Amino acid sequence: MPLYEHVLIARQDLSNTQAEGLIEHFSAVLTDNGGKVIENEYWGVRTLAYKINKNRKGHYAYLRTDAPSAAVQEMERLARLHDDVMRVMTVRVDEHEEGPSIQMQKRDERGDRGDRGDRGDRGDRGDRGDRGERRERRERA
Repeated sequence: MPLYEHVLIARQDLSNTQAEGLIEHFSAVLTDNGGKVIENEYWGVRTLAYKINKNRKGHYAYLRTDAPSAAVQEMERLARLHDDVMRVMTVRVDEHEEGPSIQMQKRDERGDRGDRGDRGDRGDRGDRGDRGERRERRERA
């Protein structure tokens, strides 16, 4: 069966137990339709990049599944109909990564920002670069 990763965003005014109940509900939908939930994570309340249905925050949940496409389609259909779910994103993957997701790892475990490449001599940050020297403003009469 294909492997999938799902991210659900639920309304911010739900309690933590209600949000975790949504995870269990959609996990049950997948297992009832022949799928298997390998792992689920509750990421907590996070700020959204933009407002969704007048909400600035949302409860994030993450699922790793091994399910047939019919089970995934049914789960997504029910999630779209559910009043508490604002967004669902499903991605098919070739294999699941071991261990916790990147969101659950501590910042120091993730490593630094990676090799940023040779940035060269950036020089004095006060220089004008390609724009040339600044011209004097003329006094208006």
